[in-house]
Amino acid sequence: MEDIEDMLVGNDGAPPGFRLPLMSVGLNPKLRQKKKKNEDTPNLKHLTQDIPSNPSPQVPGTQTIYMKTFGCSHNQSDSEYMAGQLSAFGYALSDNPDDADLWLINTCTVKSPSQSAMDTLIVKCKTAKKPLVVAGCVPQGSRDIKELEGVSIVGVQQIDRVVEVVEETLKGHEVRLLTRKTLPALDLPKVRKNKFIEILPINVGCLGACTYCKTKHARGHLGSYTVDGLVERVKAVAAHGVKEIWLSSEDTGAYGRDIGTNLPTLLNAIVAVLPPDRSTMLRIGMTNPPFILEHLKEIAAVLNHPCVYSFLHVPVQSGSDPVLTAMNREYTVSEFQKVVDTLLELVPGMHIATDIICGFPGETDENFAETVNLVKDYKFPQVHISQFYPRPGTPAARMKKVPSAVVKKRSRELTSVFESFTPYQGMEGQIERIWITEIATDGVHLVGHTKGYIQVLVIAPEAMLGTSTDVKITSVGRWSVFGEVIDTPKSDMEKETGSRERKSIDEKTFACSGVPTYPNEGLPCSDMDESCACSKESEPCACAGQSCGESNLVDKTTAKTEDGNRENLIGWLLRKRKVLNVTERLETKSGLESVDKQDSAKGNTLKSSAIDRALLVAMLISFLTILGLLVLIGFRIQFP
Repeated sequence: MEDIEDMLVGNDGAPPGFRLPLMSVGLNPKLRQKKKKNEDTPNLKHLTQDIPSNPSPQVPGTQTIYMKTFGCSHNQSDSEYMAGQLSAFGYALSDNPDDADLWLINTCTVKSPSQSAMDTLIVKCKTAKKPLVVAGCVPQGSRDIKELEGVSIVGVQQIDRVVEVVEETLKGHEVRLLTRKTLPALDLPKVRKNKFIEILPINVGCLGACTYCKTKHARGHLGSYTVDGLVERVKAVAAHGVKEIWLSSEDTGAYGRDIGTNLPTLLNAIVAVLPPDRSTMLRIGMTNPPFILEHLKEIAAVLNHPCVYSFLHVPVQSGSDPVLTAMNREYTVSEFQKVVDTLLELVPGMHIATDIICGFPGETDENFAETVNLVKDYKFPQVHISQFYPRPGTPAARMKKVPSAVVKKRSRELTSVFESFTPYQGMEGQIERIWITEIATDGVHLVGHTKGYIQVLVIAPEAMLGTSTDVKITSVGRWSVFGEVIDTPKSDMEKETGSRERKSIDEKTFACSGVPTYPNEGLPCSDMDESCACSKESEPCACAGQSCGESNLVDKTTAKTEDGNRENLIGWLLRKRKVLNVTERLETKSGLESVDKQDSAKGNTLKSSAIDRALLVAMLISFLTILGLLVLIGFRIQFP
């Protein structure tokens, strides 16, 4: 099936970009026979004749959609935009595939496991006989693979037409939108997975040609949004309560080279409109070494700005120049070291993350030893380590492979070296400012980040989500540190003293700039365990890393939010008790409350404990009653 845009241009003189109703153009009913291979130009008239006059009695916009997202932060942003449009059109979003009328899968092509997960999900969907739409990098880069036969497709630059594709797919048609020469608008409706975090794509594609990268096939050549357009988006989302803005792309360092500008120009324009009270922080996405070498001092100046996290993801992929040459990475190890050394020198508290691919074709033991030594020299706090995955259609897939046993051995060795580091040792007792945006997976701690983007776990009222506060570091772990809030605003404590249930930050909140807010909608089911792009065959994305997938960089173990175990009554009672205890401790430390208030707080705690016990007893009695009824019913059935 050809792209609708391709079929319109040149047919009946329709101008490029002119949109007809979908019922009148290239739809592909599933019962229609496949097009012959020698049929170069589709017959638009023939296609429209095959469409039933009344394909579905259902009213568009009344069905339920299940969404699943694989890959990087760029993919996550695309899913949030698609969810926003579907929600605004009236579709309900669900995280339960069984309840959905249609499945929408946003895919990642960075490595084989992520695509295999997509294949498994497609099989499940077809077995369940559910209509299916596949979006993301897999169909864009490999549109002819067998798994996508008979499936509707939305290209990475066609996400603003997802409503049309869903509507026609629900009618039983196969629709494929892949070709586009303009970028999707930034002000589309959006449902954020985390209402406090805006993932802002500043460009798509890249200027590199890494021999192992499949993402370039999907995202294509560099295409940058304008500085003015991005600045307006930043102003809008900050006004709507966003507390973190993640700049994302396949390579942020290449930004603007296609439109006559550069990354420092954009960054300076953005920080100029951020709230001066530091209520909204900026995180710069992954950048490859070649494109920031000439701007190191300017970028360092931005990283020193009070509203910018002193953190950068710079993938090296290998510590050996011969391997980097085989990868076509377009820099040397010494150039990577120059980037790291300069930023560490000019930016106090700077933290740098990187990526390593183990077992790239042609990598010798000596080459690998150079990589291990590089990691040991810098002791990076975050390193994405992945084994080489050959991706179909890439030059590296045709190279002579390193034996898989050797690849696994090298991966384990480097992982062991990395895990021996203690990057946060010595932080105990320090006072740090953190920005809190998430709830940890344990349902008790809140997750914040320091200026250097170190993950800090604290026990504090949920009302502190979306705020910043000072904490004292009490202990350190391998992946994060633990802190104690020392200046909780009194208003926050008062908000928490009610008996409301803890809500998840991924709750269904429709957040977008420039359009009305729909608070009851949300983005269901997103999987960020796989990241995308050329960056590294494993986690991060884009010719080097985060670009699309930096979300995995820091929140490796605890930052992802899970709703399931937060909604039960017992979990709520336990959390509430801990919050009350923390509240009492904080009030005591502040020294500002009177003895009467402290006694009152203790009385409230005792009262709450009594209520908790009563509720638990009531639940136990209910359980025993139900059990007794079941036994009685079984007895009567056995002996009527």
